[in-house]
Amino acid sequence: MRPTFSCLVLFMLGLILVLTGCQTWDGQLTLGRYTTRPNYESSIRTVRIPVFINKTQVFQGNSGIENELTQAVIREVESKTPFKVLPANAEADTELTGVITSFTKGIINRNQLNEVREAETYLTVEVVWKDLRTGEILSQPHRKDLDSPNAAFNLPEPGAPEIKPVKITSTGSFIPELGQSTSTARQVNFDRIASQITRMMEKPW
Repeated sequence: MRPTFSCLVLFMLGLILVLTGCQTWDGQLTLGRYTTRPNYESSIRTVRIPVFINKTQVFQGNSGIENELTQAVIREVESKTPFKVLPANAEADTELTGVITSFTKGIINRNQLNEVREAETYLTVEVVWKDLRTGEILSQPHRKDLDSPNAAFNLPEPGAPEIKPVKITSTGSFIPELGQSTSTARQVNFDRIASQITRMMEKPW
């Protein structure tokens, strides 16, 4: 019994040492690729989200979709991230802007009466997430070469960097025979776009 107890004590002490060694300055644990840190940057607390710009043809029934999409994004950010969403004119740590570049509808199949049986809507949005404190474009992929020992030789050329928005697309289908409509698919698109945006705001692995 005594050797077994001694082994257990040694095992517990070793486990404590391992966990202590994996603990970071912020109290989180890191073991290999796994960590208890949140998926979002802790230094960012607030984000302002102006109404997205709508560049689609409004006469095709797309008027107002910018407001609906913006509200969907705000709801998703507030529910899935630790960031507090502020009004468009408020001072914030970051700003998320978006442009609706395309919103179209396509017919998948028809019934024997040539009526639409199933159709799809396609939504394309371009977004930019910017750190208002530093000017850094958070939505752009981080350049790993800037973290290398030769970072001083890899600096970008002087001048304003080119801002490349992230293109996000979504597809939403609807079946009129089931009482669904374009509005049904449109809401699916909004929710999917909003979900993709919040995933984009996560820290890279």
